Amino acid sequence: MASNAPRVQPGSFLTLHYRLAGPGGDIINTFADKPATLSLGTGELSPAVEKRLIGLEEGARTSFQIPAGEAFGDRNPEMVQWVARRLLNELGDPDEQYHVGDVVQFPTPDGMGSYAGSVQQVGADGDGDGKADAVLFDFNHPLAGQPVTFEVQLIGVL
Repeated sequence: MASNAPRVQPGSFLTLHYRLAGPGGDIINTFADKPATLSLGTGELSPAVEKRLIGLEEGARTSFQIPAGEAFGDRNPEMVQWVARRLLNELGDPDEQYHVGDVVQFPTPDGMGSYAGSVQQVGADGDGDGKADAVLFDFNHPLAGQPVTFEVQLIGVL
């Protein structure tokens, strides 16, 4: 007997719990909290993740192993960049103290969205490299170039 439960299609609006994890553990996990709601095709999930959701039935709970680089691309060394403190002051709080491991949101040039960078190194006065007034950010996704586990529980499909 065929199920009449709705299935995920391109453009579906979903209510779901999900967990994204890399070799170092969870990056996002909504299972202990309230479920997420999102629309397919809007860039909230990577295309590799969305592709695996298509065809799943409402109520399904499953897990996928996504090969290194497929979910969030390969690491791009050009996305590790020094950002001048002067620019950081313009974009945010001039008194902000940056620490290695901090994740900082930056506005997109059109001001409509944002992207994140994680602090890799903070320039220090006196080391003579000219980077005293800059912070080194990595703008790669934290799971870029890594295998990803994606676990999902589909609560609702519209």
